[in-house]
Amino acid sequence: MRWSAVAWMLLFAVPRARAHAQAGPIYRASWWDAASVGAAGALFVLPTVLDLPKGPPSCGSTAPCDPATIPTVDRSALHTFSDGAGTASTALLAGVAGLTAFASLQGLPARQARGNFVMLANAAAWTAASTEWLKVVIRRKRPVLYTSGAAAAAADRESQQSLPSGHASLAFAAATSYLVLARRQHLPHRTRNAILLYAGAVGVSALRVAAGKHFPTDVAAGAALGSGIGWLSATVHPTSP
Repeated sequence: MRWSAVAWMLLFAVPRARAHAQAGPIYRASWWDAASVGAAGALFVLPTVLDLPKGPPSCGSTAPCDPATIPTVDRSALHTFSDGAGTASTALLAGVAGLTAFASLQGLPARQARGNFVMLANAAAWTAASTEWLKVVIRRKRPVLYTSGAAAAAADRESQQSLPSGHASLAFAAATSYLVLARRQHLPHRTRNAILLYAGAVGVSALRVAAGKHFPTDVAAGAALGSGIGWLSATVHPTSP
């Protein structure tokens, strides 16, 4: 999750401006954006610095957790552990982030592109920070703790950070922030791009379950969280007159 979040934000490279007619409200870029992204970044890394969550999981250290304690809809995740799906989910997330950046920045005047850039950066940073702290507070066990590999995995504190899915939250934050931005600014190909981004976000979520990294309800929670923060960031970010 941590490296995925960093890669997500690094993909927003400084845009190359081209002549393009501005339409709709233009997001304002200021030093407050740098402070906001910096604060979110600090919150994101704080659990790692503090080695949170503390203590072993309540089950799994000596014997697997009881699958009967999880909802029926989540039990499908106990039978699908694919390293390839995990790698594919990270690659697809990078693709979603890249398409979001390209579709939101390419060909726009420098002022408009800068505003879009800082809005997207805020959405990514606060989604990552919120996801990380929810994982720490909720401490839901990952699917592996319900399998024969539980004892080996229990020593890793990330085994207690299943909900919400960071990959899903970042993917849906990208798709939703783009959707709101593109509608407000009447960007070209916005319907096609939004469909591709949401399809990619759904794919990322499905692959996280197929990889055995998350339960279906983890990715659903991540999708809801990312969509909410993406919408909020694109809706309330200050615009220039």
